[in-house]
Amino acid sequence: MIKRQMEAKLVNLATKFPVASVIGPRQSGKTTLARVAFPQKSYASLEDPDTREFALSDPRGFLASYPDGAIFDEIQRTPDLFSYIQTIVDNEQHPGFYILTGSNNYLLHEKISQTLAGRVAILRLLPLSIEEVKFAGYKTERCEQYLFQGLYPRIYDKKIEPETWYPNYIQTYIERDVRLIKNITALSAFQRFLKLCAGRTGQILNLSSLGNDCGITHNTAKAWISILESSFIIFLLQPHHANFKKRLVKSPKLYFYDPGLLSSLLGIESEKQLSTHYLKGNIFETMIISELFKYRLNRGLLPHIYFWRDSSGNEIDCLIDSAGILSAVEIKAGKTVVADYFKGLNYWRSLTGDKTEQTSLIYGGNEMQKRAQGNVISWSNTASVFSGQTKDNGTGTCLVPKKLI
Repeated sequence: MIKRQMEAKLVNLATKFPVASVIGPRQSGKTTLARVAFPQKSYASLEDPDTREFALSDPRGFLASYPDGAIFDEIQRTPDLFSYIQTIVDNEQHPGFYILTGSNNYLLHEKISQTLAGRVAILRLLPLSIEEVKFAGYKTERCEQYLFQGLYPRIYDKKIEPETWYPNYIQTYIERDVRLIKNITALSAFQRFLKLCAGRTGQILNLSSLGNDCGITHNTAKAWISILESSFIIFLLQPHHANFKKRLVKSPKLYFYDPGLLSSLLGIESEKQLSTHYLKGNIFETMIISELFKYRLNRGLLPHIYFWRDSSGNEIDCLIDSAGILSAVEIKAGKTVVADYFKGLNYWRSLTGDKTEQTSLIYGGNEMQKRAQGNVISWSNTASVFSGQTKDNGTGTCLVPKKLI
């Protein structure tokens, strides 16, 4: 197993809440994490038809089969269990009694907000971070390898070629999971929509354009974006509200959680093809933004990550808001730092008066530098952007966590 940074945080939260939940995309390692973190717990997969039938037809009898609690995998498949779990944890008052995992954000949050609010700690587990991959001994000096190979654990653990794994993952997701969330009959149109989204990664979301290109209505495009969000395929990066008396772009930007999945959707079949692809910069930016999310989420913290763009086109790729202190980050795929890379950061500093310590450039090279315009950070050390922003004991456990659900 590749050790996950979230493990210490999950174990810690299970000493404080009767229910701990790990949600995230399929194949991100949720089940493995839960079973490694709680080896003494009984385990039941609600993907198994017989187990699911037992839980649905006789929920009281099913839960009584686990008198000491259990790990319930893919809990969204049996939403009626939540009400029965609430009753049990209210009576038992044992921390860490149930550990739940799930891969559908929408269904889980709907049920949790209705039944388990205040009783459950929720963590979001994304595919591996570059930190985790490096710690496991898979270090590489080529960012293109991660852009093509992606960061799903199975690719590393089972040594599966990404050009083989991702098309099968995408097909399984479309034919199976999409139907669980919403019974979409036009699967070919949805697959085309997914590929159109891939071509717009790192760009402002334009639902009308997406709908027109796919031959669907604006409302259908909006609903399908929600499905992709709920399944942890994409996320929308929101614009920051700081305006400095300027008109701002108010629409979010679209990103994919995993660069390997994104590359596959774009039809990239080798690392060599990726190196000259016209969207390489967008794919690189997608990976870095996702890495910043992972750093925070793996420590049980809300991301608080945004972008900033005014109506004149001035833009900062990423703003990290830490207790009202904004750190500006520009992202460039090039391996050589040139003066033009600092254009956005220089403009931002002219508006805000920020110190160079609060501005950073993450680029595709391997050197770390301190320059007058800001910190230059290698893609392989993205986490150093957060230096001094969180208090961490080195095990992934944040000593001053933000409040969880």
